[in-house]
Amino acid sequence: MGGEGSTPSVPDLISAAAAALAERADEVNRLNVFPVPDGDTGINMSLTMSTVVAEVGKLDSSATLAEVCHAVSHGALMGARGNSGVILSQILRGLCEGISAAPVLDTEHIALAAERSRDVAYQAVRKPVEGTMLTVVADAALAAREAAASAMDAGDALDSIVAAAYRSVDRTPELLPILKENGVVDAGGFGLAILLEGFVGALTGKGITLADSTTRTAGELSVEPVDDWDDGEFLYCTEFLLFGEDVDQEAVGEFVATVGGSELVVGSNGEYKVHVHTNDPGAVLSHVTSMGEVAEVHINNMRRQTAARDELLRQDSSAQPVKEVGFVAVASGGGLAEILTSLGVDVVVNGGQTMNPSTADLVDAIVKTRAAQVIILPNNKNIVMAAQSAATVADRPVHVLSTTSVPQGFAALIAWDGGDQPEASLEEMAHAASLVRTGEVTHAVKDAVGSAGPIKAGQVIGIIDDDDIAVIGEDVADVTLRLAAALVDEDIETLTLFAGADLDDVSLTSLVNRLGESLPGVEIESHRGEQPLYPVILSAE
Repeated sequence: MGGEGSTPSVPDLISAAAAALAERADEVNRLNVFPVPDGDTGINMSLTMSTVVAEVGKLDSSATLAEVCHAVSHGALMGARGNSGVILSQILRGLCEGISAAPVLDTEHIALAAERSRDVAYQAVRKPVEGTMLTVVADAALAAREAAASAMDAGDALDSIVAAAYRSVDRTPELLPILKENGVVDAGGFGLAILLEGFVGALTGKGITLADSTTRTAGELSVEPVDDWDDGEFLYCTEFLLFGEDVDQEAVGEFVATVGGSELVVGSNGEYKVHVHTNDPGAVLSHVTSMGEVAEVHINNMRRQTAARDELLRQDSSAQPVKEVGFVAVASGGGLAEILTSLGVDVVVNGGQTMNPSTADLVDAIVKTRAAQVIILPNNKNIVMAAQSAATVADRPVHVLSTTSVPQGFAALIAWDGGDQPEASLEEMAHAASLVRTGEVTHAVKDAVGSAGPIKAGQVIGIIDDDDIAVIGEDVADVTLRLAAALVDEDIETLTLFAGADLDDVSLTSLVNRLGESLPGVEIESHRGEQPLYPVILSAE
């Protein structure tokens, strides 16, 4: 079973499945015609999978199958978005429970794992609806059992399961009237079939083949927004994590069922994901905080969500981009944002050292560019992975230029050639960014040790290129002067100072004058960056 070369690892197979779904996320989104969506199904499922990939990516190469399965289950639960993402997390949990208990992955144990996945998914939904991804996982489990009964080998069994999943997707309109009325198949079921095929295709080396025939059928269908909002329906989609060893999962489920609809309470061992449509999210949160600890609360007004989506479709039904190449950059501080915008950035995402934006934040920014393809400048090493994750789930080509500071982002933008083929300029932009040395002045928040010696909380520290605490002192101006001296060598021609929100104009002018005196022959420039917590950022070029 498999193509040429070595058998791929389980993490590689998971990444392949996630990539297959991400590539078709927009196609899955277009199938979601329900009048009250929990966001877009394709994006929600892709974001759930991106969290799984990230969680598995934390493991080292010696991780056992049980450890991988735990990472998959935990990542899916923590990252689940919307109804489709929550149900997907339970499908994955069931699969992992079945696989991790199998001594060998033969056809019989594949069937057992598929059946466990089906059972866990159905148990998670208080009122299961056929014609959804639940039907698809049930039909896939039935195909797995039939394969085991006929003694198929594992490779053929997996192929038959994927084929059964697509057949199940094709029949969802016969089971769910709203799908038939709108001439589409179920979005979540289609997304699940794509995931299965991506996983199996990577395992067997056969690639992806079945999705094309199914999506040709779906692609011929006319999908129109359904605008039949009923004011009597629930208004808010509310999601959160609930933690507590003593949490009574059944009691939580019974409670949310009394205050809303589309309720889901899933998880185990003191970690639960709760999803409910309700008119009073405050009452829900007030009640559940008496049961355990709440985190990562997301509340969306579904009426406005639907209206915004429909208005966008009406304004531009073809959703054609307004430009070929767009830019997304991350920065914290109004002045830095203004500079980035002046250099051609379409959307500035607020974030940096003090707040790392999520994958979802970056995906939203990508959409807002209205560009056919996008370049992301994360401008912080802790945001690079989120940017790369956003690129995998975006509905258009996205290039991530791994800038680790805002000054590097400035240099990269200046090097942009303005053409419609970003690949031709990315290398030059990356080179320009690499020539920039960045210095940051801030206050230590705890005792530590840097290359310059021991540090006490509250002291002023000077950091070079985001990782070397090279200067320690008690005064911002003194640390800035010493940091500048450490940054500047014979190759540096210009030193630019970006003043933070805590550095007033008088102090800025004095500091610029002192830098000029201490560094003769170096051009000194200054701008208001207004970044929080970092009174000074230096850029040496």
